[in-house]
Amino acid sequence: MKIAITSTGSELNSDIDPRFGRAAYFIIYDTESNEFEAIDNSENAAAGSGVGIKSGQLMIDKGVKWVITGSVGPNAFQVLSSAGIKVASGASGKVAEAIEAFKSGKFSETDSPTAQSHHGLQQ
Repeated sequence: MKIAITSTGSELNSDIDPRFGRAAYFIIYDTESNEFEAIDNSENAAAGSGVGIKSGQLMIDKGVKWVITGSVGPNAFQVLSSAGIKVASGASGKVAEAIEAFKSGKFSETDSPTAQSHHGLQQ
């Protein structure tokens, strides 16, 4: 299964980025092969608006089943949940620690957005 962790860098020892849509990187980790891919999210992070939606679409395109992050806004949450992608929020520390915690079943699914919408956009 593919999981995505928001990250400040491109390595497993990078810190978890607390933001979903504007995360510096996404670490896409395959729990079956133990391989990972780092995706530079600078283009989405620098965009003026719609970053949660664009980042959510990226997760869909990559076949991710879980997203682990610090917080997720309403637009991103809607995109992810409509695609059947589960979100675990409140994560902090290192990406590698989050992967181990996920494998141990220590994350639970978030059932609503954990950050406010930006630019006054409402769903």
